[in-house]
Amino acid sequence: MILNIKNLLDDDRCYEAVRQKRWPNGIRCPHCDGTQITKQGRDSTQPARQKYRCNSCLRYFDDLTGTVFAGHHQPLKTWILCIYFMGLNLSNQQIAKELELNKDDAQRMTQQLREGIVTRQVEPVLTETVECDEVYVVAGHKGNSDAVAKKNAKDVADA
Repeated sequence: MILNIKNLLDDDRCYEAVRQKRWPNGIRCPHCDGTQITKQGRDSTQPARQKYRCNSCLRYFDDLTGTVFAGHHQPLKTWILCIYFMGLNLSNQQIAKELELNKDDAQRMTQQLREGIVTRQVEPVLTETVECDEVYVVAGHKGNSDAVAKKNAKDVADA
């Protein structure tokens, strides 16, 4: 008997996992970061998906608003499994086969997930004293290979 991993996940668990990761300290509005939120029932097509209204900016949102998963036709559990398979280093073709998707859909999903990871990374901020050792900086020759060649020839002649 072959184990179908898709049967181990359900939408309720996937949405709960997203809520816990996204809002570990309570639900916040993705538009204004407000904390005065009221629940507005469930989505009619995806019952596990909770809808909300922010009492500060008066805008509506749901569990996926502002995330890489928002605005797509694939169920959340398909996205979660795609992330899992990406972590196993499966190819897009293998992911498509496992999730019973068209290979182009799997390609779009993995590309969007990768782009979402890159855009969400926080830029590092250096503070206080920053030390670095043995740094060799060459500036002013970018795109000018003739200048680099002349400099290298001069360095060899000087040695």
